Amino acid sequence: MNNMSLKTLDAGRTMIGHAVVEAIGAGLRGEILEEGDPAYDATRMVWNAAIDRKPGLIVRCAGTADVISAVRFARDNRLLVAVRGGGHNIAGNAVCDDGLMIDLSPMKSVRVDPDARRMWVEPGATLADVDREAQAFGLAVPTGINSTTGIAGLTLGGGFGWITRKYGLTVDSLVSADVVTADGTLVHANARENPDLFWALRGGGGNFGIVTAFEFQLHRVGPEVLAGLVVHPFENAPALLKEYRRLAAAAPDELTCWTVMRKAPPLPFLPQEWHGREIMALAMCYCGSVEDGQKATRELRALGKPIADIVSPMPFAAWQQAFDPLLAKGARNYWKSHDFIELADPTLALITGAISQLPDPECEIFIGHLGGAVKRVPVGATAFPQRNSHFVMNVHARWRDPAMDDACIGWARGLFEAAKPLSAGTAFVNFMPEDEAGRVEAAYGENYRRLADVKRRYDPSNLFRMNQNIRPAATH
Repeated sequence: MNNMSLKTLDAGRTMIGHAVVEAIGAGLRGEILEEGDPAYDATRMVWNAAIDRKPGLIVRCAGTADVISAVRFARDNRLLVAVRGGGHNIAGNAVCDDGLMIDLSPMKSVRVDPDARRMWVEPGATLADVDREAQAFGLAVPTGINSTTGIAGLTLGGGFGWITRKYGLTVDSLVSADVVTADGTLVHANARENPDLFWALRGGGGNFGIVTAFEFQLHRVGPEVLAGLVVHPFENAPALLKEYRRLAAAAPDELTCWTVMRKAPPLPFLPQEWHGREIMALAMCYCGSVEDGQKATRELRALGKPIADIVSPMPFAAWQQAFDPLLAKGARNYWKSHDFIELADPTLALITGAISQLPDPECEIFIGHLGGAVKRVPVGATAFPQRNSHFVMNVHARWRDPAMDDACIGWARGLFEAAKPLSAGTAFVNFMPEDEAGRVEAAYGENYRRLADVKRRYDPSNLFRMNQNIRPAATH
């Protein structure tokens, strides 16, 4: 290992001597990597294959002490820092060029107290890790829909999925967090200790420190739920979406139904003649009893003349993994997202028009319906900005050939811009790509000013800036 030049916070460079790096590595339970080391390339690669960056150094953390050492090293040398949990963030902020990457992925411990319905999770755990442990006791925390996602990034952005309408956002079940702040200090945050930091962590992203442990309240779910897909010809989507809108508004909290529009993948339950043709799928999950779920989903499943209906009782953990094959690592991805308070007819027309112009077979648009328990939390209670009953549109451009970059990114941007006047202005920050730094303040709405104040207190030098960045408020 030679002396190396690393990127600093001010976009300059600093020389780090071999002896310094060796001393850092010797003090770790984990390991320190540089380019050329056997594990370097596998560690720097993230879920989005469009991101190809090379950190100057990678610290692979085995525990909190390693995180503290890495943060202090970055602070003392004013290094550009990226923090990796699950590495699933669409913007690719888990990895930087020429700076320091702090890799939390080895920290995967998950512990459940079934009597207290509490769970303690380290930041390298994935949603699959969380579900596996919680479902052993018939418990769950609201998370996302792709089991390879990291729990840390999902939680810090707010987090929502199949049981959110019943039990709230992921952050609504967060009880406490252990956080290594920018000065290398470990603090505990909950409703009583460091309550301002606890408020900001619940939706404010990775702006305020590195969480080394999350404590969640768990809820009774499953282990069996009623879930699955009802797949329709896309030509019927305009009429179906209006019926979907009506039924979603009347749905009980236990029922979540999202729509997915794309070209049909070669799924075994779809007739072969539909493979590669545009479809609209209703993806639904009822987290109460299966009998009640059959009644609650009856009208949705009776709509139109579906190509396939595979809604059935299944293990909740299996439904949590149902979309994994369509969201596997290795494709190039670019997302654009809007919140909508309602799905107005002009919005639906824009969305269906975009599906007729899909640039690649893996591109899709999904509409997620929130509300329910989410709406019953006051807007100012957490940093997450949008508590009104609403729909999330994710324009998901996904492709393999780099020659398709312009076409796929342009398609996503085109729909995003056309829909902007109809949107709420807020956004789920985890769905925002790296070119939306100027949108962060609007995305957080009325919570942004308070977030900037908390940022000034806990990270005044903006050490943690590889995220949807909240800049520290000016000192008065």
